[in-house]
Amino acid sequence: MDLKKTAHSAFGGKTALTRRSLLASAAGLAMASGFSGVGHAQGKAINIGAILPLSGANAQFGINSRNAIELVVDEINAAGGIKALGGAKFNLIVADATSTPTTAASVAQRLVSQNEIVAAFGCFASALTLAVSEVTERAGIPLFTQSFSDQLTGRGFENIFQVVAKGSVLGKAQLDGCIEIAKAAGQKLDRIAIMFEDTAYGTSQAGGLRAGAKAAGIEIVMDEGYPLGITDVTPLINKLRASNAQAVFPVSYLNDSLQIVRGMRQQKLEIPTIGGAAGYIIPDFEKGLGASAENVLSISPATYDLAPEFTERFRKRFGYFMVHEAVEFAAAVDVLAQALEMTKSTDLDALRKVLHGTKFTGGWTKAMTGGAVQFDKTGLNTLSVPVMVQWRGKDLVTVWPDSFAKSKPVWKL
Repeated sequence: MDLKKTAHSAFGGKTALTRRSLLASAAGLAMASGFSGVGHAQGKAINIGAILPLSGANAQFGINSRNAIELVVDEINAAGGIKALGGAKFNLIVADATSTPTTAASVAQRLVSQNEIVAAFGCFASALTLAVSEVTERAGIPLFTQSFSDQLTGRGFENIFQVVAKGSVLGKAQLDGCIEIAKAAGQKLDRIAIMFEDTAYGTSQAGGLRAGAKAAGIEIVMDEGYPLGITDVTPLINKLRASNAQAVFPVSYLNDSLQIVRGMRQQKLEIPTIGGAAGYIIPDFEKGLGASAENVLSISPATYDLAPEFTERFRKRFGYFMVHEAVEFAAAVDVLAQALEMTKSTDLDALRKVLHGTKFTGGWTKAMTGGAVQFDKTGLNTLSVPVMVQWRGKDLVTVWPDSFAKSKPVWKL
């Protein structure tokens, strides 16, 4: 694990001759385990951290997230930085959380202790974010996340800011949207199957699916948890076939999502598949499945086709469509910049007070489904609205609700 600082142009902000400023002046020099970056400090900087899974099973999600954070940091710095702080520029310190919670917590502790950061972004996977948030909470540092777990904003923490809806809300929307889409196609759903990885993400979202089924009077004929990184999904697919479900709702990261859909196709099981975001809505899903990905539906907390005036900037720079976690982290960086303009200070108490309750509008917040971001006292963005997307060729298209839809959904009876 290497140390890299991403610093851009002349910096402003509050630093003296600390370890932070010394590190920022060492361009490309590996100095400590666990971090990576490139730096050329010219004065003071506003240090921010990104703690993301850049290796292991969830590495692609971490890379997507890092790309978005770097994009918006570059844009803000190029536009003159934080004007209320004399044009101070962001100095981004990127840390590899790996895909293991214990390692993520250790990396976060090292980042916080060795660098005077004013905020952090991480970690995509809920299990990683739960671990890292313990560290940032003790340090009093705001942590922006797009992880789904209900636990994140349910623990009374003051420094967690969840920019997306909770997993239980996403899970219920996953079912509610499917019910409406099926009804429009002439099918009434009576029996569904749920399969989920038994992590913080999967269990929260599965809970929302169950609540939605109960409210709609739908029978859950299969409700199966499985371990993250499952190597053989054949038993799951066999149970799914035997369940006689009309539709299946899998909640999983990339490797598991590929195995599940591939296993269904191999057994000629063609019932509608409605994914739980994560592994179902990144380019690697279509790359791994080819034609088998066509018409797979998924819930999503954000999507690129709702704000192409923003998201095409990501595609132009990185060569692929802006995935949901990228949109959300981009908005979070913009929120931080706006908050710093309001506080005119990097004081953590002042920053926290502004983040709680202020409605942030403009900039990248417009790319979110709510068109803005507003955190309640628990740190939850109350404006986030789940949408349903569907694979069409190599692209995702928003198909539900009607107020957001860019195309009609395809439903296989």
